[in-house]
Amino acid sequence: MIYILLGAGFEEAEAMVPADLLRRAGLPVTLAGVDGRTVASSHGFTVQADLPAAAVSLLPGDMLILPGGLGGVAAMERSPVAMGLIRQAAGDPGVWLAAICAAPTLLARAGLLPPGVHAVCYPGMEGDLTAAGAVPVMDQPVVAQGRLITGRAAGSSFDFGLALVEMLAGTAKADQVRSAVHYGE
Repeated sequence: MIYILLGAGFEEAEAMVPADLLRRAGLPVTLAGVDGRTVASSHGFTVQADLPAAAVSLLPGDMLILPGGLGGVAAMERSPVAMGLIRQAAGDPGVWLAAICAAPTLLARAGLLPPGVHAVCYPGMEGDLTAAGAVPVMDQPVVAQGRLITGRAAGSSFDFGLALVEMLAGTAKADQVRSAVHYGE
Protein backbone atom coordinates (compact mmCIF):
# COMPACT_ATOMS: atom_id res chain seq x y z
CA MET A 1 0.00 0.00 0.00
CA ILE A 2 1.06 3.59 -0.61
CA TYR A 3 0.10 6.00 2.15
CA ILE A 4 0.16 9.77 1.71
CA LEU A 5 0.13 11.63 5.04
CA LEU A 6 -2.00 14.77 4.97
CA GLY A 7 -1.42 17.27 7.74
CA ALA A 8 -3.44 20.49 7.94
CA GLY A 9 -1.76 22.95 5.59
CA PHE A 10 -0.35 20.35 3.17
CA GLU A 11 0.58 21.50 -0.34
CA GLU A 12 -2.14 20.21 -2.66
CA ALA A 13 -0.04 19.52 -5.78
CA GLU A 14 2.59 17.62 -3.78
CA ALA A 15 -0.05 15.20 -2.49
CA MET A 16 -2.64 14.97 -5.23
CA VAL A 17 -0.43 14.85 -8.35
CA PRO A 18 1.59 11.87 -7.06
CA ALA A 19 -1.64 10.21 -5.84
CA ASP A 20 -3.18 10.61 -9.29
CA LEU A 21 -0.12 9.33 -11.16
CA LEU A 22 0.29 6.35 -8.85
CA ARG A 23 -3.37 5.42 -9.22
CA ARG A 24 -3.12 5.76 -13.01
CA ALA A 25 -0.33 3.20 -12.77
CA GLY A 26 -2.75 0.85 -11.01
CA LEU A 27 -1.04 1.17 -7.63
CA PRO A 28 -3.06 1.30 -4.39
CA VAL A 29 -2.97 4.75 -2.78
CA THR A 30 -4.51 5.72 0.55
CA LEU A 31 -4.76 9.28 1.83
CA ALA A 32 -4.19 9.32 5.60
CA GLY A 33 -5.21 12.35 7.63
CA VAL A 34 -2.81 13.24 10.42
CA ASP A 35 -5.51 14.73 12.66
CA GLY A 36 -8.55 12.90 11.30
CA ARG A 37 -10.23 12.27 7.99
CA THR A 38 -11.07 15.87 7.04
CA VAL A 39 -7.95 17.88 6.20
CA ALA A 40 -7.61 21.51 5.10
CA SER A 41 -4.86 22.17 2.57
CA SER A 42 -2.50 25.14 2.40
CA HIS A 43 -4.73 26.96 -0.10
CA GLY A 44 -8.07 26.32 1.55
CA PHE A 45 -9.23 23.11 -0.08
CA THR A 46 -10.82 20.55 2.19
CA VAL A 47 -9.86 16.97 1.43
CA GLN A 48 -11.55 13.86 2.77
CA ALA A 49 -8.80 11.38 3.63
CA ASP A 50 -9.46 7.66 3.22
CA LEU A 51 -8.56 7.00 6.83
CA PRO A 52 -6.91 8.61 9.84
CA ALA A 53 -3.14 8.19 10.15
CA ALA A 54 -3.73 6.25 13.37
CA ALA A 55 -5.21 3.44 11.26
CA VAL A 56 -2.10 3.07 9.06
CA SER A 57 -0.05 -0.08 9.53
CA LEU A 58 3.15 -0.11 7.45
CA LEU A 59 4.28 -3.44 6.04
CA PRO A 60 7.33 -4.39 3.94
CA GLY A 61 6.84 -3.15 0.39
CA ASP A 62 4.68 -0.20 1.46
CA MET A 63 5.52 3.43 0.75
CA LEU A 64 4.96 6.47 2.97
CA ILE A 65 4.76 9.81 1.16
CA LEU A 66 5.18 13.14 2.95
CA PRO A 67 3.93 16.17 1.01
CA GLY A 68 5.29 19.57 1.90
CA GLY A 69 3.53 22.76 2.81
CA LEU A 70 4.86 24.37 5.95
CA GLY A 71 1.59 23.83 7.82
CA GLY A 72 1.37 20.20 6.76
CA VAL A 73 4.96 19.53 7.80
CA ALA A 74 4.38 21.23 11.16
CA ALA A 75 1.24 19.11 11.67
CA MET A 76 3.23 15.94 11.00
CA GLU A 77 6.01 17.04 13.37
CA ARG A 78 3.47 17.71 16.17
CA SER A 79 1.75 14.36 15.73
CA PRO A 80 3.15 11.40 17.67
CA VAL A 81 1.24 9.07 15.32
CA ALA A 82 2.67 10.66 12.16
CA MET A 83 6.19 10.80 13.57
CA GLY A 84 5.91 7.16 14.63
CA LEU A 85 5.01 6.17 11.07
CA ILE A 86 7.79 8.34 9.64
CA ARG A 87 10.37 6.85 12.02
CA GLN A 88 9.15 3.35 11.18
CA ALA A 89 9.42 4.02 7.44
CA ALA A 90 12.88 5.55 7.81
CA GLY A 91 14.14 2.63 9.87
CA ASP A 92 12.57 -0.27 7.95
CA PRO A 93 14.63 -1.33 4.92
CA GLY A 94 11.50 -2.88 3.42
CA VAL A 95 9.45 0.35 3.40
CA TRP A 96 9.83 3.17 0.87
CA LEU A 97 9.92 6.75 2.16
CA ALA A 98 9.25 9.74 -0.10
CA ALA A 99 9.22 13.42 0.88
CA ILE A 100 8.86 16.59 -1.18
CA CYS A 101 9.43 20.32 -0.67
CA ALA A 102 9.63 21.13 3.06
CA ALA A 103 9.08 17.51 4.12
CA PRO A 104 12.70 16.37 3.60
CA THR A 105 13.67 18.99 6.20
CA LEU A 106 11.38 17.23 8.70
CA LEU A 107 13.41 14.07 8.10
CA ALA A 108 16.61 16.05 8.62
CA ARG A 109 15.45 17.69 11.87
CA ALA A 110 14.26 14.33 13.21
CA GLY A 111 17.67 12.75 12.52
CA LEU A 112 16.18 10.32 9.99
CA LEU A 113 18.46 11.03 7.01
CA PRO A 114 21.46 8.73 6.79
CA PRO A 115 24.77 10.63 6.82
CA GLY A 116 25.95 11.34 3.29
CA VAL A 117 22.57 10.63 1.68
CA HIS A 118 21.80 12.76 -1.38
CA ALA A 119 18.49 14.63 -1.15
CA VAL A 120 16.63 17.68 -2.44
CA CYS A 121 14.16 20.00 -0.73
CA TYR A 122 12.54 23.39 -1.22
CA PRO A 123 15.23 25.89 -2.32
CA GLY A 124 16.47 27.93 0.61
CA MET A 125 15.80 25.15 3.13
CA GLU A 126 18.81 23.01 2.26
CA GLY A 127 20.63 24.16 5.39
CA ASP A 128 18.55 21.65 7.35
CA LEU A 129 19.78 18.86 5.06
CA THR A 130 23.40 19.94 5.42
CA ALA A 131 23.11 20.24 9.22
CA ALA A 132 21.86 16.64 9.30
CA GLY A 133 24.86 15.41 7.30
CA ALA A 134 22.94 14.95 4.04
CA VAL A 135 24.22 16.18 0.68
CA PRO A 136 21.78 18.64 -0.93
CA VAL A 137 21.39 18.15 -4.69
CA MET A 138 19.45 21.30 -5.50
CA ASP A 139 19.78 21.19 -9.30
CA GLN A 140 17.50 18.13 -9.59
CA PRO A 141 13.68 18.00 -9.26
CA VAL A 142 13.87 14.50 -7.71
CA VAL A 143 16.66 12.59 -5.99
CA ALA A 144 16.36 8.87 -5.26
CA GLN A 145 18.85 6.99 -3.15
CA GLY A 146 17.90 3.50 -2.10
CA ARG A 147 14.35 3.51 -0.73
CA LEU A 148 14.42 7.28 -0.04
CA ILE A 149 12.99 9.59 -2.71
CA THR A 150 12.97 13.37 -2.26
CA GLY A 151 11.46 16.10 -4.43
CA ARG A 152 12.17 19.81 -4.71
CA ALA A 153 8.82 21.67 -4.66
CA ALA A 154 5.24 21.87 -5.94
CA GLY A 155 6.56 22.48 -9.47
CA SER A 156 8.33 19.12 -9.27
CA SER A 157 5.16 17.19 -8.40
CA PHE A 158 4.89 15.45 -11.78
CA ASP A 159 8.57 14.49 -11.78
CA PHE A 160 8.24 13.29 -8.18
CA GLY A 161 5.08 11.27 -8.85
CA LEU A 162 6.51 9.68 -11.98
CA ALA A 163 9.71 8.78 -10.11
CA LEU A 164 7.55 7.04 -7.49
CA VAL A 165 5.71 5.12 -10.23
CA GLU A 166 9.06 4.09 -11.72
CA MET A 167 10.39 2.92 -8.35
CA LEU A 168 7.31 0.83 -7.59
CA ALA A 169 6.12 -0.32 -11.02
CA GLY A 170 9.10 0.06 -13.37
CA THR A 171 10.21 2.32 -16.19
CA ALA A 172 7.74 1.00 -18.74
CA LYS A 173 4.76 1.78 -16.46
CA ALA A 174 6.15 5.25 -15.67
CA ASP A 175 6.58 5.92 -19.40
CA GLN A 176 3.02 4.72 -20.03
CA VAL A 177 1.62 7.08 -17.37
CA ARG A 178 3.84 9.95 -18.62
CA SER A 179 2.47 9.44 -22.12
CA ALA A 180 -1.14 9.14 -20.93
CA VAL A 181 -0.98 12.55 -19.21
CA HIS A 182 1.13 14.08 -22.03
CA TYR A 183 3.82 15.16 -19.59
CA GLY A 184 7.06 16.47 -21.06
CA GLU A 185 5.84 16.59 -24.65
